[in-house]
Amino acid sequence: MTITYVKKAEKTPQTGSDETRNIVADMLAKIEAGGEDVALAYGRDLDGYAGDAIVSDEVIAAAAATVSPQLKDDIQFAYDRVTKFAKAQLASVNEFETELSPGLWAGQKLIPIETAGCYVPGGRYAHVASAIMSIATAKVAGVEHVVACTAPHGNEGPNPAIIYAMNLCGADTILSLGGVQGIASMAYGLFTGKPARLLVGPGNRFVAEAKRMLYGRVGIDMFAGPTEIAVIADETADAAVVAEDLVSQAEHGPDSPAWLITTSRQLADDVMARMDRHINALPETARNAATVAWRDYGEVILCDSDEEAAQVSDEYAAEHLEIHTNKDEWYTARLKNYGSLFIGEETTVTYGDKCSGTNHILPTKGAAHYTGGLSVHKFLKIVTTQRMTKEANREVGQAAARISRLEGMEGHARAADVRLRKYFPGENLG
Repeated sequence: MTITYVKKAEKTPQTGSDETRNIVADMLAKIEAGGEDVALAYGRDLDGYAGDAIVSDEVIAAAAATVSPQLKDDIQFAYDRVTKFAKAQLASVNEFETELSPGLWAGQKLIPIETAGCYVPGGRYAHVASAIMSIATAKVAGVEHVVACTAPHGNEGPNPAIIYAMNLCGADTILSLGGVQGIASMAYGLFTGKPARLLVGPGNRFVAEAKRMLYGRVGIDMFAGPTEIAVIADETADAAVVAEDLVSQAEHGPDSPAWLITTSRQLADDVMARMDRHINALPETARNAATVAWRDYGEVILCDSDEEAAQVSDEYAAEHLEIHTNKDEWYTARLKNYGSLFIGEETTVTYGDKCSGTNHILPTKGAAHYTGGLSVHKFLKIVTTQRMTKEANREVGQAAARISRLEGMEGHARAADVRLRKYFPGENLG
């Protein structure tokens, strides 16, 4: 395979992970030992917030009063589409029972998680859409209690639009805590007495690392880090559109990778020539983030063929993957590793991120090699059941006993034997 890096990233998504891991491990240990007081202390020190951890009904009502009718309509627009898609996902998996052999029935049950913790970023940007993606999806799945948390802005508390969206989507408890202290509070059941059995939601590298460290003690949606975008484009693509889409994800933060994979040298040069102009046109906060992200993590990869481009894309396994080619159907059928696929110029990551219906909580750092994004299924335990007649034991019991003894597990074999003797007294069943 012959590829040319027109621009090569100076850093990788794994850069700085050791430092992050040490900081998060220390915070989690202190919060677990010290409980609510330590979590609140981190909130005061890191976010300048000295109020109550639990957002009250009065604060929720006051937040709603500050949200404009147009924004409420837009949040409802996104909520309607996300919940409609989640309901369709829920309908795609069913409980069942089937007879595997005479008298032996096996089945599948869907049991919602009891308590889910939904993290909604509220630092650099007000991620209203993340509240919808996580909380609304959990509620469609039937989660009994949803605890949602988001970072406050000093003593003003969380962004009112985030609070409004959380409440609209059905959050049972809203916590005014961000970062590691928010994740830890949900995992340990602080302020609610209801430890989260599953933690979901996007966040910065500290949030992602906290979830990773807590995995096993609680479930998590996926191992994830800063957001990523890859665009596969050929000579038919619009360089201005491609550049804008790359910038749109780089503005998330200074460690957000943006990758262009192309079979056209002309397009590669055109996009490269536009990037600084598009970045510099952003407001200051976004401009500062995108500048560093593109400098340190941006790549432009020139490939000799479509197959080569697909191979590179599958190796990167990007969180968001856009296709801008004259062979979109071929790429759609060929590609295997991505968090969410955006087919054709007419759609964009922005639509999926905000309101079109698919979930924007997606795998990063190569996790798309083995998992998809957040879905209604993540909030469901798919458990199995089994029931049998006595007569079915004649066949199953003998086979199970023989296999158990082959494996050297005599206790297992005797659990089958005792039933064979009870149900078929006097018969020689081996």
